[in-house]
Amino acid sequence: MKFRRQKIDDVQINLTPLIDVVFLLLIFFMVSTTFNHSTELTIDLPSATRGEAAANRNQDVEIVITSDGQYVINGRTLVNEKVSTLVKGIQEVSQGDNKRPLIITADAKAPYEMVLNVYDAAAQLGIAKIAHTAQREQDE
Repeated sequence: MKFRRQKIDDVQINLTPLIDVVFLLLIFFMVSTTFNHSTELTIDLPSATRGEAAANRNQDVEIVITSDGQYVINGRTLVNEKVSTLVKGIQEVSQGDNKRPLIITADAKAPYEMVLNVYDAAAQLGIAKIAHTAQREQDE
């Protein structure tokens, strides 16, 4: 009896699906990564257990109150701590638009009177949207 020999095909590994999966994972991790919003100032924020992150930060007016009692509005330090100076600074940065949100980032050791001064300045300008920043408490 004569048997036919079967042809042995070359075994090849198709890398296309593997590359597709790697690219999908890369895109997933790029989209789901959060970036830390860092400033040049060292601030010890108070902690909170709940809260939501702000979504649209490019229109915000951020006021940073340092532990040594200085106001910084969107990266620009004010010359003194008077409420009138604060009002002028907020007005200049917001360009007279009182609909823009005001975010207060105060150091945990900053005097509470300085936070109240920001509220007073916001009331003088008619700003209604005010938010505070805090660190998320670590679960134990």
